[in-house]
Amino acid sequence: MIWNIVTDSSSDVLESSFTNERIRFESVPLRILVGETEYIDNDALVIPELLNAMAAEKSASSTACPSPEAFAQAFIAGDCSICFTISANLSGTYNAAVLAREMVLEDHPEKKICIIDSKSTAGAMELLIRRAAELMEADPEGTNFDGICDQLRMYQASLRTVFTLEAYDNLIKNGRMRPLVGNLLHSLGIHVIADATPQGTIHVCGKAKGELRTFKALVQHMGESKDCTGAEVVIHHCENLTGAMRLRDVIVRELPVKSVGFCSCRGLTTYYAMQNGLIVSF
Repeated sequence: MIWNIVTDSSSDVLESSFTNERIRFESVPLRILVGETEYIDNDALVIPELLNAMAAEKSASSTACPSPEAFAQAFIAGDCSICFTISANLSGTYNAAVLAREMVLEDHPEKKICIIDSKSTAGAMELLIRRAAELMEADPEGTNFDGICDQLRMYQASLRTVFTLEAYDNLIKNGRMRPLVGNLLHSLGIHVIADATPQGTIHVCGKAKGELRTFKALVQHMGESKDCTGAEVVIHHCENLTGAMRLRDVIVRELPVKSVGFCSCRGLTTYYAMQNGLIVSF
């Protein structure tokens, strides 16, 4: 019996970093188009090169979700598959995975496949992957597949994500922010603070000037959004480990969390977070 965890690449979890011998893991890559160059969001993608290309490109860039066929190939490789996707309100990835499930079950009705919308991205998906692996290890024969899926759905509903940006190039180029506003925010050193709503949309919840004030405002929002006692926290950073470590220090000083870990952004999250962006999930 093969347990199978499948995600899209917005989880930021590299296939090479997942080393559980009992559980198969596959990250299905999204694609990023910058000018005439397409970048595949897999383990081989060099993030500084992507950032440089986006900075140099004058026109709007774009992203594309994986095909149903790509998800189907991942599902076929396991007997019991659980798939986590970026919020369905931000991407067509969830719908592609659902269609893939229907395709696979038509030819392989014996397989078990569960698709869970993370209603978020990055760290929320990493935490779901961790919890799924723990539950799978406790049930190596897959006898409680539906129960595990139910537990993961409840866990997903308990997770929160908050992030801060200090670069707005892609928002400006894609018409989601006026150039005057974006340039003014950047020149004044103002950071946008936003969170993921329960519906999986993005909500701007504040702005702050300077790194320390931003971190304090972000951590205050964390404490107000849920009881963080014993929470596992993961900070996904876009080429900004130093900033992530400073944010970690504020979190552990202000909140009763269990742990704080770090992960580097891959292509899709880099596309949205841009240089120095920080995404916190807990």
